[in-house]
Amino acid sequence: MDPVSALVTLTNFVLIPGFAYGSQLALGALGITLIYSILRFSHFAHGDVMAFGTMVVIFTTWGFQAIGITGGGVIPTALLAIPVGIAVMIVYLLVADRLVYRFFRQVKAKPLTFVMASLGVMFVTNGLTRLFIGTSERRFEDGERFIFSVRDFREWTGLAEGLALRSSQAITIVTALLVMAALFWFLTRTKSGKSMRAYSDNEDLALLSGINPERVVTMTWMIVAGLVVIAGTLYGLDKGFRPINYFQLLLPMFAAAIVGGLGSPIGAIVGGFVVAFSEMGITYAWRRFFTHLMPEDMAPDSMLQLLPVDYKFAVTFAILVIVLIFRPTGIFRGKSI
Repeated sequence: MDPVSALVTLTNFVLIPGFAYGSQLALGALGITLIYSILRFSHFAHGDVMAFGTMVVIFTTWGFQAIGITGGGVIPTALLAIPVGIAVMIVYLLVADRLVYRFFRQVKAKPLTFVMASLGVMFVTNGLTRLFIGTSERRFEDGERFIFSVRDFREWTGLAEGLALRSSQAITIVTALLVMAALFWFLTRTKSGKSMRAYSDNEDLALLSGINPERVVTMTWMIVAGLVVIAGTLYGLDKGFRPINYFQLLLPMFAAAIVGGLGSPIGAIVGGFVVAFSEMGITYAWRRFFTHLMPEDMAPDSMLQLLPVDYKFAVTFAILVIVLIFRPTGIFRGKSI
């Protein structure tokens, strides 16, 4: 038995990828829960908006590389392009709000009307993304690929099992933590953040207190723009960019927001990691891990994989259904759907 090698295997194939993927889902789910709690509708265009913002970052990255502006070491050029992507996304979301959502707010339309409107925005955004960048996969990472590789780890430790930490994974985890900390500081320590929370808790009382609803809406879209561009860029650096992949992310992000509790930022973060590790754990082949923990004559013969990787979204859907049936308010008792 070799528990150290088992831990290394678990870290390499489940823990590190799970934390990176969970961080990406958490950032996306934060945007969904902000829109739901403040603007009071489910934003079904979220995945395609994320793809559009990432596309802008990719084009900016290529432009920077063409004129000689690049990152250094493990820092990819795409991180330098994120502010441009956020600026464009702020404009895009504010224009979409003025042209589509604002009218329905003024007439106090039902939430289902907003959902249908967001589907229209989704189709338009998806079409624009496919028109400008196409449907094939795009890789836009540069710089050093690994913080340390499997070979480096084996040389350092002398272990048979290897462990690698990709630059995209480390950048994702660190960036996500910084963004989450900055968001919580904004919501709890600034006047604008407190006005957003007040508007979310009680719209009528917030209006009587002199809070400008249009200003709250504008700030919400600006924060969401930052979250979707950062999350989309980190996901693209880690797994590559294809528009269809971002559409498929819509289910895990919504599941993360609902599992944690819609309207709860902490819940969105926790839900992101719950969904990520559930997908990783159920679709991972555990044979190698348990082989290190059991005597040689008792080593498992099967792959010990509950579901193939192709069924990871089925895991997310199952989690979503279970939560909606038994605890529709989520872990942190957010707003039920």
